Amino acid sequence: MRVSEFEQAVLDKEEVVIRIRAPLATVLDDYDYERQASSSTSVTDWLENRILPKLKGSQVAVVDGNGQAPHGRTKLATLRATYER
Repeated sequence: MRVSEFEQAVLDKEEVVIRIRAPLATVLDDYDYERQASSSTSVTDWLENRILPKLKGSQVAVVDGNGQAPHGRTKLATLRATYER
């Protein structure tokens, strides 16, 4: 899965915007979770358990609806609410 495809898969499943810094030719594991992460999960826990293991050392940034990086203790429900629907 290309980086842009991974970012889109995360957005589609989790309703969260991420940006990955990696060479264009980088191939990542599929984002193959069946369910969205719990709304009570913190951004840090979500990154550590779902995102980082699939990135093969690439850097990632989470972006909220205001274009800012949320604090790691922010709950996913709070983060998701920042995006316009």
